[in-house]
Amino acid sequence: MFKILVIDDDPIVRTALKRVLQNQGYEITLASNGEDGITLAQQIRPALIISDWMMSHVDGLEVCRRIKADPELATTFFILLTAKGAAPGEEEDRVRGLDAGADEFVSKPIEMNELKARVRAGLRLYQLNQDLQTQKQTLEVLNHSLQTQKQILEAELAEAAEYVRSLLPPPLLGTVTIEALFIPSVQLGGDCFDYYWIDDENLVIYLLDVSGHGVGSALLSVSLLNVLRSQSLPKTNFCQPSEVLRALNNAFQMSNHSDKYFTIWYGVYNRNKRQLVYANAGHPPGVLLSGISMTNINLRRLNSLDPPIGFLPDTDFVDNSLQIEKSSSLYIFSDGAYEINQQNGEIWGLNAFINFLINCNKLNTCNLKQVLTHLVNLSAKESFDDDLSLLKVNLG
Repeated sequence: MFKILVIDDDPIVRTALKRVLQNQGYEITLASNGEDGITLAQQIRPALIISDWMMSHVDGLEVCRRIKADPELATTFFILLTAKGAAPGEEEDRVRGLDAGADEFVSKPIEMNELKARVRAGLRLYQLNQDLQTQKQTLEVLNHSLQTQKQILEAELAEAAEYVRSLLPPPLLGTVTIEALFIPSVQLGGDCFDYYWIDDENLVIYLLDVSGHGVGSALLSVSLLNVLRSQSLPKTNFCQPSEVLRALNNAFQMSNHSDKYFTIWYGVYNRNKRQLVYANAGHPPGVLLSGISMTNINLRRLNSLDPPIGFLPDTDFVDNSLQIEKSSSLYIFSDGAYEINQQNGEIWGLNAFINFLINCNKLNTCNLKQVLTHLVNLSAKESFDDDLSLLKVNLG
């Protein structure tokens, strides 16, 4: 039930308005002067106020100003009763009333049917305003909730990224050295890598990239890391890259893993024979740089035409082998290292990345911090769109 406050110093008018409006189903409160009207308005917060203009001490214009200045009453619909009729100053008075905040005017003597119609129209506007305020508050609450959820999600993603980082191996020292660079994107991705001596002679090196972003991709990459690190693929020679990829393909078909697949470069380096055997399942090529002098660098791209893991069951993967010259460096990376949106709007690309590695090696300054600085300077964004993983293997 809508509350209506009637303010008028004429008791006959107050009584008549109360009877008519109560018959319309409204809850009516009466005030005999402007000061009492303001006090009652603050107490009951009516939906609509009908106030006489001409009252002693505090007139209807001042009542309207003070009501509309109160934030809790600003949306109350305000009708001014005026006996000015067709007086010469009527237009000027209406301007004054509108400036004070009045929403409607009804002339005395009051035509009750007109008043009832204006009250109904005023209450419709009041209700619409209330609905809009409610929707605004709901949106504000929802926006606050979304912001809170976003902050929680970002914190969880950062925690997950840190967990993935904690699983990655430390730099490798010795006759073969490996340094690694891992920069997770804003969206949690699926990059993962590892390297370890499987025996006294053979060093396993691999880097994989699960399709998509988010927790699902990260969980699959961690699962793969654990499977490979624990060597839990049955009947698999982990020194034979093609066997490893075949076993992974049989165990991780995308139809059984939420349509996620992954690319992987997997290699085994025998330090006594100086031989590298590798297989590549849809992954960016490994880059082998070697040469007698810094000005004469030989480049080999260690690629293959084999599909990613999970695409096709019973795929046979191909081993490739090569002898490693002295003073050779092997780079293994994900596509996040070169698919970088530059400030000119163009993608940097694989060839540009490889040329950069060659130039760095010629200058003998190719450390991964320098590479990262260059990539950051290239990027048009503060963060990368995809995980960035890069291994530099110094094979001696």
